[in-house]
Amino acid sequence: MEWTIDLIFQQAAAGLALGSIYVLLAVGLTLIFGLLNVVNFSHGAFYMLGAYLGFVTLEYTQSFTAALVVAALGGAAIGGLFERFLIRRLYGKGIDYPLLLTFGAAYVIVDAVRMIFGREGVHIATPEALSEVVDLGFGLLPGYRLFLIALCLGLVLLLWLLLERTRWGLIIRAGAQDGTIIRILGIDISRVWLMAFALGSGLAALSGILAAPMRGVHPDMGSAILVDAFVVTVVGGMGSLSGAVLAGLLIGMVVSFVTLFAPEFQELSIYVLMTLMLLARPQGLLGRRGALG
Repeated sequence: MEWTIDLIFQQAAAGLALGSIYVLLAVGLTLIFGLLNVVNFSHGAFYMLGAYLGFVTLEYTQSFTAALVVAALGGAAIGGLFERFLIRRLYGKGIDYPLLLTFGAAYVIVDAVRMIFGREGVHIATPEALSEVVDLGFGLLPGYRLFLIALCLGLVLLLWLLLERTRWGLIIRAGAQDGTIIRILGIDISRVWLMAFALGSGLAALSGILAAPMRGVHPDMGSAILVDAFVVTVVGGMGSLSGAVLAGLLIGMVVSFVTLFAPEFQELSIYVLMTLMLLARPQGLLGRRGALG
């Protein structure tokens, strides 16, 4: 296969688009782990749930924008209820109990979707307004990929501003260091936990509907990508949001180029990268013990 500038550009764009999905998933996963110390095995189920919420919205409104909003808000609302009535009961009982609960909840969500929509999956087409190819002057880029990359960067910027420039963000970062400090200051830490879990779940659901036109929609779609999301989180550094962003984009690029030149090693490449990272830098790219940032 001949290397050309256009080929490299196209694969890089595909890698950034895939990486954007990884980023949104891993940031939500990292936010929940960094603040609540919960390894959330239901995160992939929320990713899948977001795709189906978007599908139902599209069926009624024919609006992809509405589908994005409903998926994100619906995922956040369900995640908030999940934290309030299930996860919260297990705080302080060790990491195993929330892990088992989220693991079981994932199967419940997937089976519920299978009962409602069937096992075969559904189709979500690329929005017509984003289906055109965009000429950037130095290369052609599918409009949907450009939209996906831009939206991801915008959301990451908004999240950074939220965490670094608002009182709520200060409380979250302080809570990630020591929840006792928050309680001493008279702040209701349980409300912070709920908002963090809801935000993480909303990001997972949003990434599901965003990935749907590229990767399809079916009840098992969350299982495989959950593993990828955990790999991204480990490579970036557990509890590091900036590490999750960097690792997500990096792994997206690696997968894209490996798929082009050696597709049989696509899945293996992710685990090789994680293994090398754990050997060279066990805390991840930007990981710091007890930090969220």
